[in-house]
Formats: sequence, structure tokens, C-alpha cells
Amino acid sequence: MAGGRARARSTAPIAYRCAVSRDVEDLNRRLLRARDAMDCAYAEPLDVRAIAAVACISEAHFSRSFRAVFGETPHRYLQRRRVERSMFLLRETDRSVTDICFDVGFGSLGTFSRTFRDIVGETPSGYRAAHGPMEAPNCFQLAATRPYATAAPTLRASSPGEAVAVATA
Repeated sequence: MAGGRARARSTAPIAYRCAVSRDVEDLNRRLLRARDAMDCAYAEPLDVRAIAAVACISEAHFSRSFRAVFGETPHRYLQRRRVERSMFLLRETDRSVTDICFDVGFGSLGTFSRTFRDIVGETPSGYRAAHGPMEAPNCFQLAATRPYATAAPTLRASSPGEAVAVATA
């Protein structure tokens, strides 16, 4: 030991030296499970109570934690997933905008059109006219067409499988 100081070595196992606590990791895992359940049932009405039950936490804690981890509320996440699916259907099929609207889970054409315009930046009909079927591998299509929220610059859009650590009090 040059300089007279011995460097102390941590004797804690590697699992205990990570930056994310087990409680936070467990919460993130449960939130991912709930988000997966939302992805599977995107065309059904949002039932926060049922989705919070998938995560095994209360409705209020689920909503707060979901927003903290994924950067958007459960409702906005579900809207974005529905718009993503409608973007695909508008590009790849000849079905009417109204049929697509109801198939992806929106209750009215007006709400669908307004939400689509807010997220994508153009109307569903305008999107269909400007974007034909894609001829690229699916992974490239998903990356190229993923809508990101532009209204709230402080929020970060999430990617599938990504979870941000949240400190719980």
C-alpha cells in the first residue's frame, strides 16, 4: 500500500450493492406485469381497479407509481397503445376509420380523431393518405412509427421492457 492507506473492500454480496432496492425492483416488476395486461386488453375499457389488482397495489398507488415509472398515466398509455395499433391498421388495411376507431377501443369517432391528432400530429384520414403500407422488417416499422408525447416535455416516453427506478416513501 503505497501512501499508507489500505483500500477497504466491500464484503456485501453483489446483489446488495445494486442501486435499486428490492422493494423498488418488486414494484417495477408488478407495474410491468400490469402494463402487459393493459397491452393484451388494449381494446377493452380501462378498469384501473382490475389493473391495479394485477399489480397487487391500491388504485391510487398504482396510478401514481405508473406515472412515476413510465412517464405517463395509465389512461394516456392506453390511449397511445390504441393509437399505435390504429396507425398500423390505417396503413395496412382498407377498413374505414370508424371501424378502426371502435376496433381499437375508442368509444367515439370524435375522441379517437382528437386523440390521434394530439399524439400523431395529423388526422387519421390524413395519416392514411400520407403513409402507405411499409416494406421493412417489423422491428424497424415499430421503431419508425412509435408516437411520442410532445405536449409534456418533462415526461419521458417509455419503451417496452423499460422501467425507471422509483423511490418509495
